[in-house]
Amino acid sequence: MNSDSDLQIAGDILEVPHLLQAPREHPATVAEFVGLARSIAADRSQWEHLVEYDATSRWYHRLRTGPGYEVWLLSWVPGQGSGPHDHGPSSGVLTVLDGTLTERTRRGTRALGPGAQRVFAPGYVHEVVNDALEPAVSLHIYYPGLTEMPMHTTARCEARAVTA
Repeated sequence: MNSDSDLQIAGDILEVPHLLQAPREHPATVAEFVGLARSIAADRSQWEHLVEYDATSRWYHRLRTGPGYEVWLLSWVPGQGSGPHDHGPSSGVLTVLDGTLTERTRRGTRALGPGAQRVFAPGYVHEVVNDALEPAVSLHIYYPGLTEMPMHTTARCEARAVTA
């Protein structure tokens, strides 16, 4: 009986380039979009110098595009919010880069600090607000690219009371 493992037979995996998968140039799965958001968040040189704060409205900047997706950078001064909305046919990843944002959905309210991520499917209704005393910055990836953002009534985002 041969006791050699496949790895020993094949040799060092790093010495066999044809067995390694090259990283994709553009994400194609939810996990890859989450990974893209995390890599951008980790490299402040990609976005920090672009951030602006606008007291009259949320500031946003399209950071990059790829086949079928867009990456947006947003800033939020205290008190600014999105209003209850969904993203039409787009799925997305929301990543907080700086500060704290509050997300309200029909299931409840959640504080999102730096590094927090939310992944959502088409039709996901939420409201994002800066309830903190400091500005916040977030990164948003939409696939397919954002073509609509239908607004909803506040009642669609409020948590429903559970009665026994």
